[in-house]
Amino acid sequence: MKRQVFFSFHYDRDVWRASQIRNMGKVDNSSTFSDNDWEEVRYKSDAKIKEWIDSQLAMRSCLVVLVGYETSQRKWVKYEIEQAMKLRKGIVGIRINRLKDRKDNQDPMGSNPFYNILTSSGNRLSNYVKLFESGYSTSTYVYDDIKNNIESLIEDAISHKWDY
Repeated sequence: MKRQVFFSFHYDRDVWRASQIRNMGKVDNSSTFSDNDWEEVRYKSDAKIKEWIDSQLAMRSCLVVLVGYETSQRKWVKYEIEQAMKLRKGIVGIRINRLKDRKDNQDPMGSNPFYNILTSSGNRLSNYVKLFESGYSTSTYVYDDIKNNIESLIEDAISHKWDY
């Protein structure tokens, strides 16, 4: 069964990489809101952006954070993670920095976006949430590795929701 998930990522830097993941055909098609949807909402007020994120997350079973070089620094990624925790959604991270962007460039590895987020018990979320990193360095192999593992990563995140 394909799951409905919410993809969280740094739009400006990683939209090309995120599109590769979203287009793998491994999640329910209703998960893959278009780039135009995000383009339309991202220029609205903070309140409207939060409203949109909240409504999208409410319909999903899992938050998939696509982790690039600057992902951990993004305010909306942090908000999405915190909201997924509150809603008791499965959460998983997938490093995408080694996928090539539209200019054929790979990025260095970024920080773990779960490290600085604390659970209700005061522990780092990174102690509970898996951050998948392919063992490959070539973009095509990284892509295949993510494609072969994304469904099980999502299922594992949903099955092992911690009491954040």
